[in-house]
Amino acid sequence: MLQLSGLSYRYPNAAGAQLSVPAFSLARGEHAVILGPSGCGKSTLLHLIAAILTPQQGTLRVAGTDLAALSPRAADAWRGATVGFLPQKLALVASLTVRENLLLPAYAIGRAADTTRADKLLDTLGLADKASAKPHQLSQGQQQRVAIGRALFNQPALLLADEPTANLDDESCTAAIGLLTSQAEANDASLVIATHDARVLAALPGAKVLRLQAPAKEAACPG
Repeated sequence: MLQLSGLSYRYPNAAGAQLSVPAFSLARGEHAVILGPSGCGKSTLLHLIAAILTPQQGTLRVAGTDLAALSPRAADAWRGATVGFLPQKLALVASLTVRENLLLPAYAIGRAADTTRADKLLDTLGLADKASAKPHQLSQGQQQRVAIGRALFNQPALLLADEPTANLDDESCTAAIGLLTSQAEANDASLVIATHDARVLAALPGAKVLRLQAPAKEAACPG
């Protein structure tokens, strides 16, 4: 599912490599946790895996595709069909209903709106009664479940989550990780979580672990 080697990335005007990963691999259906302090490149690595950023050095293959070889347009199409992304900032569209937010990934890759799947997913997520609600009418936990459903809507082979437990209490953290893993397994998807939260690793004892180090101060980067 995921193979990378000699991977490095540097943002413009930075003094040195801001992300460097010698090697890592993940089989389909396996879960992984990317650990490290803020600024170590966790988000950058997720963006590389999702073909939002392009590798500058090394190799990166996801689901058999060499991401460095994709054009921007091909990367967008590949991402929409292969990857589900749960960003730290959920970015739900405020003007759309919960159901409409779930349908966005299908529209993004030119698929017809599958309202039956949307309603089934809402039921699975415990949000069947919120289908017509707007994001501001939901609790933080409910908004996160909508974002997870949106990430899963196109039945991706790979689910990426960026700091999904940030600002959550222990009970909510456990629930969020349980939901992510159960939905990934239900869709036969691999799950990769980037976090600095040790509770995530405790909740996923069988996950592979990739630890990133903080860069030098002059090479500080987001993520």
